[in-house]
Amino acid sequence: MKTWKLILLLVALVLVVAFGAVGGRWYGDNRKPNFTGKADLYIYPGMTASKVVEMIPDSVVLRRRSLERVMSSLSDEDLKPGHYVVEKGKPSIYVPRMLKAGWQTPVNLTLSGTMRQKSVIARKISRQMMMDSTTVMRALEDKALLSSYGFTPDDVFSLFIPDTYQVYWTDSMKEVLDKQKAAYDDFWTADNLKLASAQGLTPKEVSIVASIVKSESNHEPEYPSIAGVYLNRLHQGMRLQADPTVAFCFGYTLNRVLYKHLEIDSPYNTYLHEGLPPGPICVPDRASLNAVLNPDRHGYLYFCASAAMDGTHKFAATLSEHNRNAREFQRALDVRRYSGK
Repeated sequence: MKTWKLILLLVALVLVVAFGAVGGRWYGDNRKPNFTGKADLYIYPGMTASKVVEMIPDSVVLRRRSLERVMSSLSDEDLKPGHYVVEKGKPSIYVPRMLKAGWQTPVNLTLSGTMRQKSVIARKISRQMMMDSTTVMRALEDKALLSSYGFTPDDVFSLFIPDTYQVYWTDSMKEVLDKQKAAYDDFWTADNLKLASAQGLTPKEVSIVASIVKSESNHEPEYPSIAGVYLNRLHQGMRLQADPTVAFCFGYTLNRVLYKHLEIDSPYNTYLHEGLPPGPICVPDRASLNAVLNPDRHGYLYFCASAAMDGTHKFAATLSEHNRNAREFQRALDVRRYSGK
């Protein structure tokens, strides 16, 4: 009798230890914090569960075996592509649940700087999202897609409003364009529409002028003055004669616009054709757009680079005054070349 009691006691102890071990393991996997820091995960299509575990550095995990154990229950097909963040204090089980449910964390899509070619936009987007640049380029040339937003491949630069946007890493180009259209609509308030109308321009025409203004200078404080020059020319029926539009005709491959380049037969050549070109020559930013909506009121019709070589310009109301400024700049340029500075 004592033998049976001893056996039962031993069995009970084994069961207690076994259940304790199972319970402890379950608690460690499902409840006990296992992450000591944040882990950023980018899951690509076709990635395996084991590869995901390898992506997580040891420095942010207390018990790697626990993480490997819970991830082993996840098939590769369960993994949803996307950008995921595991925050500090999360248990191991959070990772497979997050990946299976697709609990993505948004990423920042920053569109800024000089964007004067569609390929530049494509590179910027593809470097920050799962899309490749070819997919972006196709969207920027897709007449049917762009027409749903009220734009064409010729004026699609107008649709973009440089800024930082929160998107999902796996978003499609349509979802990116949806955000651009929302930002575009937000910019074109009733007040801004009224300012455009006061200049005799539509919103798209404002974007065209703004793109020329942005292409003329990197010095934002001058934008309103440059905008004033081009608006004065438009209102007086003069040709814009903007060098950046000629550079656009050559795909921005010119080191310098020469007289021979001014003869290129293109609707974007504002030396040959009156009025505005068919579309923007780059993506205008808010500063250039606002400069066109709120230009400096002056009588200037010309401007050229300053002889101070500081990135600013000198403005003139007459051609003779402009020619003097241009000669002054040329002399300063010659001195710099001669001195090797």
